[in-house]
Amino acid sequence: MKPLSNIYLSLGSNMGNRFENLQKAVDNLFEKIGSIVKISPVYETPAMGFEGDPFLNCVVWMQTDLKPSKILKIVLGIEKTMGRKRNVFETYTSRPIDIDIIFIADLIIETEKLTVPHSEMEKRKFVLQPLAELNSHLIHPISQKNIIKLLAETEDKSVLEKQSKWLSNPMKDYNISQYNYIAIEGNIGAGKTSLATKIANDYNAKLILERFKDNPFLPKFYEDAARYAFPLEMSFLADRYQQLVDDITQFDLFKESVIADYDVNKSLIFASITLPEEEYALYKKLFQVMHKDLPKPDMYIYLYQNTERLLENIKKRGRKYEQSIEADYLQKLNTGYLEFIKNQHSENIKIIDISELDFLKSRADYLKILKSIIS
Repeated sequence: MKPLSNIYLSLGSNMGNRFENLQKAVDNLFEKIGSIVKISPVYETPAMGFEGDPFLNCVVWMQTDLKPSKILKIVLGIEKTMGRKRNVFETYTSRPIDIDIIFIADLIIETEKLTVPHSEMEKRKFVLQPLAELNSHLIHPISQKNIIKLLAETEDKSVLEKQSKWLSNPMKDYNISQYNYIAIEGNIGAGKTSLATKIANDYNAKLILERFKDNPFLPKFYEDAARYAFPLEMSFLADRYQQLVDDITQFDLFKESVIADYDVNKSLIFASITLPEEEYALYKKLFQVMHKDLPKPDMYIYLYQNTERLLENIKKRGRKYEQSIEADYLQKLNTGYLEFIKNQHSENIKIIDISELDFLKSRADYLKILKSIIS
């Protein structure tokens, strides 16, 4: 997955219903760019550089994995959709929405289309004041001054009037945090690790990832399943148990959220397919003794992908020992998962078909999955 960058955007409006314009822009930024960490208070400020009605201004702190050029393209598209018309002379005029990119991490960018940090930010109190309230520790990457110092030094003596009404963070409409412990499951190559990581990043949750890469029996199993199935499943059983004891039983599930890319019951699902009957019976007894007191997820998500897509994903990620996996094995695993789900008596189990979705490339697809989880 691509690393996330902190970005800061300044929003302003002095035409029409100014507050609604800001809210609409915030909603569009969330839907198209990334998660919103925080929104500053809204300030009414006088028009600067031209005669016009006063503006409502704010700053939005976001996180995204998009490139600067893509962020700019989306911002300009939102402005255009909302009725912003940029004039060829680049003079200041009234506008329903204005979105300026202030910071993108600590990058310094100077191109014909984009300058970051914004070249005028130090002269604009309506940018510095909200920025200081969002994150007073921000450092300007060129001057190396923090925002508080820049605010104290600015020559802009405009009077800013803080508004009592706050903009709404659209993240609240995707309140994954209502669940204390989420387990995201799926077949090999379904994307459960990527989705768990993405959600944990967005909602500042404790992330638990299966440690399959360190298992010495896994490559051997794909070469000789009959010989290595039992030691493989036993090693996974022990490791999953130890990991959950370390990461969950010592974690306060009533205060913070936990998101895992597996559920302990996958041990039984895989073992039922890979082990002969006698070995599976022994394995099941050990499983029940070890896991009876472990916390259970209060939301279980199963990501369904068709076998063709699974094989494509397995090929793309290029793990050498996985390339021999056959469609029949994946189909058996899928049947095992569905059989397990069918026998559970819980409303907090959801099957989400992602066969036609790409939540890594499409934010709309990602939000669609989040909606499915909370609906």
